[in-house]
Amino acid sequence: MSQPTEPARGETRNAVQPETPPPSPFLRRVLRRESTSPRSVAVVVLAIVVTVLCGYALLEALVHLVGQPSWLIEPQYAVEGLAKLPDSLSPILLGALGAVIFMVGLFFFLGAVLPGRRPRHVLNGWTASMRATESGIPTDRIGVVVDDGVLAASLARRARTAANVQREQVMVVVSRKLVVVNVRPTSGVPVDRELISGAVEEEVRRMQLEPEPAVRIVVAESGVVGA
Repeated sequence: MSQPTEPARGETRNAVQPETPPPSPFLRRVLRRESTSPRSVAVVVLAIVVTVLCGYALLEALVHLVGQPSWLIEPQYAVEGLAKLPDSLSPILLGALGAVIFMVGLFFFLGAVLPGRRPRHVLNGWTASMRATESGIPTDRIGVVVDDGVLAASLARRARTAANVQREQVMVVVSRKLVVVNVRPTSGVPVDRELISGAVEEEVRRMQLEPEPAVRIVVAESGVVGA
């Protein structure tokens, strides 16, 4: 009677390896926090301005109540001046003042509504491959967030290999929704734009960046002298 053969080690690992789970809600919140920019500076500036104005108004009111001369302007005169402001200023100056106030208000409004972004991307491709512990049990508590500068270096290496040029001949700029690859070919040696684009796009798909940026290849018209 033949003995049952033991499957190969790689086959056993592939057979028993459970499916990698998606990130947990807690991990999603952590990744979102690491990839967005807080509004601490705008909040602190606004809080300081409001605190100073309210403190000054309270001080002037207290000084007026005790019958002492005001520090800068009487509260009554300040209210009357604001009421007469449209008549006391020229239309051009009044419009410029209104535009400045509008821009300041718009700045704080957009800062409160729009999400701030850090120069970072979530790497879902590498995250999924790292969600298996050494014991073989997948976990949903591992996430990878990488700075755009690190991504630019990695994509520049891939583009440099595809173009067969030196390191200083490739520069990559990574933004939230766009990857721009600038290539300066060697004089007399043409480069294949489609080959470079395909290599960089393949690397971006492998990383599974979130958000996924588009790829643009820019080949300089003037080349560099080869060493």
